[in-house]
Amino acid sequence: MNTLEDILQKQTDVKVIDASIDTKDYVAIDLSAPHTDTLNLDLTNAEKFEEFIEEHLLENKAKVAFGGYLERRNLYKRSENFNAENTEERNIHLGLDLWIKAGTSVLSALDGTVHSFQNNTFLGDYGPTIILQHQIEGIIFYTLYGHLSLESLDGKSEGQPLKKGEKIAELGKPPVNGDYAPHLHFQIIKDLENKKGDYPGVCSSEDLDFYKENCPDPNLLLKIKE
Repeated sequence: MNTLEDILQKQTDVKVIDASIDTKDYVAIDLSAPHTDTLNLDLTNAEKFEEFIEEHLLENKAKVAFGGYLERRNLYKRSENFNAENTEERNIHLGLDLWIKAGTSVLSALDGTVHSFQNNTFLGDYGPTIILQHQIEGIIFYTLYGHLSLESLDGKSEGQPLKKGEKIAELGKPPVNGDYAPHLHFQIIKDLENKKGDYPGVCSSEDLDFYKENCPDPNLLLKIKE
């Protein structure tokens, strides 16, 4: 039987933001701790962070900046949500980020249904979040869409059917989106562990083996660039 990874690789023409933007207009961005440590960049200031993203897009003549799967970041140091007392710091990113302006359309990656949704309001969290459930070749799995606009949750209901490429949301602005520069956090999840409207998007080193297995590389599905 095919694994989920096999199934993801077989899918074609998958877009999760504005379908009119060709992947040739995407550019990689490095937000790893070693790189951001060398920059004169205040990661706690969403406005400055957005300016940094826009400059990167302009310099590369691109429309979308992407990356971040399993990237170890310093973005989360400002929030107790990722640095609880007596636990190892959570700083390894489990999804793929797509950085583009607020208001950009967010699309369902595949046919599926709305599993759950909620506004995750901690500083540095997802903000408004939607999780979809999919089933292909008998395998059930989930896709998570974080950092949305609050209006994106309007009219949603659990079990609501959605088609591949259907608009499900728009990207939110800070501080509604967790207080980040506007972007989509897109994550694939095998086992939601009975969670609803939320699932860890960042993990610690000690939990990496589990989450790496449970959250496959989103680029298997999106195929943005090799």
